[in-house]
Amino acid sequence: MSAPLTPREIVEALDHYVVGQSNAKRAVAIALRNRFRRASVPAELRGEITPKNILMIGPTGVGKTEIARRLAALAGAPFVKVEATKYTEVGYVGRDVESMVRDLVEQSIRMVTQERREDVRDLARKQAVERAIDLLHPETRAAQPQQPTNAFAATLGSIFGNNAAAQPSAPPPQPSVPAPEAQRIREQTRDEIARGFYDVRLVEIEVEEQASLPIGVIGGNMDQGSGDMGEMLGGLLPKRKKSKRVTLADALRIFEDEEAEKLIDGDAVKREAIRRASEDGIIFIDEIDKIAGREGARGGPDVSREGVQRDILPIVEGSTVNTKHGSIATDHILFIAAGAFHMSKPSDLIPELQGRFPIRVELDSLTAEDFVTILTQPRSALVAQYKALLAADGVDLKFTDDGIESIARFAMEVNERSENIGARRLHTVLERVLEDISFAAPDVERELVVDAPYVRERLADIVGSADLSGYIL
Repeated sequence: MSAPLTPREIVEALDHYVVGQSNAKRAVAIALRNRFRRASVPAELRGEITPKNILMIGPTGVGKTEIARRLAALAGAPFVKVEATKYTEVGYVGRDVESMVRDLVEQSIRMVTQERREDVRDLARKQAVERAIDLLHPETRAAQPQQPTNAFAATLGSIFGNNAAAQPSAPPPQPSVPAPEAQRIREQTRDEIARGFYDVRLVEIEVEEQASLPIGVIGGNMDQGSGDMGEMLGGLLPKRKKSKRVTLADALRIFEDEEAEKLIDGDAVKREAIRRASEDGIIFIDEIDKIAGREGARGGPDVSREGVQRDILPIVEGSTVNTKHGSIATDHILFIAAGAFHMSKPSDLIPELQGRFPIRVELDSLTAEDFVTILTQPRSALVAQYKALLAADGVDLKFTDDGIESIARFAMEVNERSENIGARRLHTVLERVLEDISFAAPDVERELVVDAPYVRERLADIVGSADLSGYIL
């Protein structure tokens, strides 16, 4: 992680995106700061300090997921959100709980790879430009030694129906102009490429495609390590080359990606990604209340919810999970679980799992005042989003204070009369209010004002009818 934030700074940063919920923000801020503190303690004690996992309790739409997601963004940490209801007990068809850790590693791989790409972007760009010049002026290309044929790859290629390696590659064209003249042509072309002179010129390039094994050659669960064998043999197989006709601008992007791949150390990326996932990773387990309840609490053919809890338990306690990139220990991953707990209680979770979530935070239901703040204050406030969208059609959309208050009041009323879905109700109400404006916007270029009378006109009949609001809002 970069320069660590203090808990107060973390809460202030979260306030830009999430309204209210100060207790939850304080809990996650302390958890994040404790990671920095742990890194500063002596090594012999560091391994004994484990994260204090958090259980968030509150209705839908109050900010549980957003708090966790923004926290991970602040920390620059790998983050995945999973649904507890997706998993099944061992022995049943469905996703096993270890896949959440494998998903975290994959996310960490993507993060580290993107960082490494940024580090080598300038060099990759230079090499891509040189390849583009080779396309435009092959007579200036430097002489290159012919690559020896890989006999083993050729054998595998013939077995799996890919004989690309068996065909001798054509020798690269030798330079047909004197070296000084070739250098002058390349310098001139390099400047023209930088100015975009060739951007729309069509060129033919060869793109490498990773050879794939036929279906059925490798069986088993790819998540649990069989993918390693597929990747190993796929790397030994000769790479196919496919010709594509693209503009030079697109060719430069393709070349840049290929050159970046060559410059990045894949093994170092995997090592760093696994380290980052195990030390800084955050897994957000949503809908954990849906698997709460003792065995036999419900009849029918439901897969054991208690069994899923028992499968989650060793991962939260700390175990080693095998991935296709290597093994990862889960001891220091921060787990944040969340649920509404309308039909169950946190005490309905098995005692062992309850003990692994020592910090419990109750999130408050949102009020009409909170809705007004959500509409106007956050950096990505809904009102600002709709203004920007309609500005693309030349419409200057304005919301009066009483108009915003009316929208918030109507949303609160519908939440109270039907299912309470929190701030998500604002999306539905705003879409209904602005439906006519959004439809007619391309045909008019003028200023439009959304005030309280306009909101009442659009919503009064629907909100007043319980049947209509249940279906429309």
